[in-house]
Amino acid sequence: MHKLTVYNLILLFLLSLCSLSIGVGDFEWKAIFSQSEQLSLLLISRIPRTLAIILVGATLSVAGMVLQIVLKNRFIEPGMIGASQSAALGVLIVSLLFPASDLLFKMSFATVSALIGMGIFMLLLRHLPAYQQLMVPLVGIVFGNIIEAVTTFIAYETDSLQLLSFWFSGDFSGVLAGRYELLWLTAILAIVIYFMADRLSIAGLGENISTNLGVNYKQMTWLALLTVAMITAVIVVTVGQIPFIGLVVPNIISRLAGDRLRRNLPAVVLLGANLVLACDILGRIINHPYEVPISTMFGMLGTLIFLYLLFKGKKHA
Repeated sequence: MHKLTVYNLILLFLLSLCSLSIGVGDFEWKAIFSQSEQLSLLLISRIPRTLAIILVGATLSVAGMVLQIVLKNRFIEPGMIGASQSAALGVLIVSLLFPASDLLFKMSFATVSALIGMGIFMLLLRHLPAYQQLMVPLVGIVFGNIIEAVTTFIAYETDSLQLLSFWFSGDFSGVLAGRYELLWLTAILAIVIYFMADRLSIAGLGENISTNLGVNYKQMTWLALLTVAMITAVIVVTVGQIPFIGLVVPNIISRLAGDRLRRNLPAVVLLGANLVLACDILGRIINHPYEVPISTMFGMLGTLIFLYLLFKGKKHA
């Protein structure tokens, strides 16, 4: 096992214990078998929240790495190509038109919306010169902001701004048993990506090379985009948007361990989970007993790392 993976496993265990121990409610490990309230708190709130954080951090990191390989750009992730914003728009539309619909229907509609958003973004990329790689994330940010503005306008006109704030601001404070189980679907999708890793790596080499090596480039590209859209939609529906995870984690791992997708996926999964866990724990400690949303905490960290990568890339270019 790669040393990086081992270190991340140890860190994940320690951070998970911290996440289970920290919260507004009083909790003592020694009392979980003697006091039923303590055991209920652990099973209903603390464990579901910790598992949700791990799943979100891990799968968003995988989605970001897949996008970077397939679209051949290190500066993109689902929130920077309009996927997260399109998913939020889809959830808002289905909530207004079909308010009694269940989570599965909302997730399906959000997946289609995210896929359409990414498709439009790929059409926009055709008008960019191949050597202008640094323009791709900037175009994606503008594109995502346009979708977000349209979504906000619709919410304003329909008195749904309070509802919209949940999908635009990622937060784990409302995660309880029975409200996060849909996130296990993202774990299944991450496993699918692991078995597709070699073909995705070949597809990332370009259409001509993929065809010569017997890989259907268009099929693999759209399959990767569909997987990313589903992961993004499930996360937006369940906990809201969390920016920069898919950008930061794959770049850190690629700098430390190279660009081999299949070999790096375990490290990407674990580092993504660890970073989101650490930010969530910090958000709970900073202003205890109140919480700073995870989207705010990781947004600040991700912005700094993104600017570092962007300007370093510009300097090398």
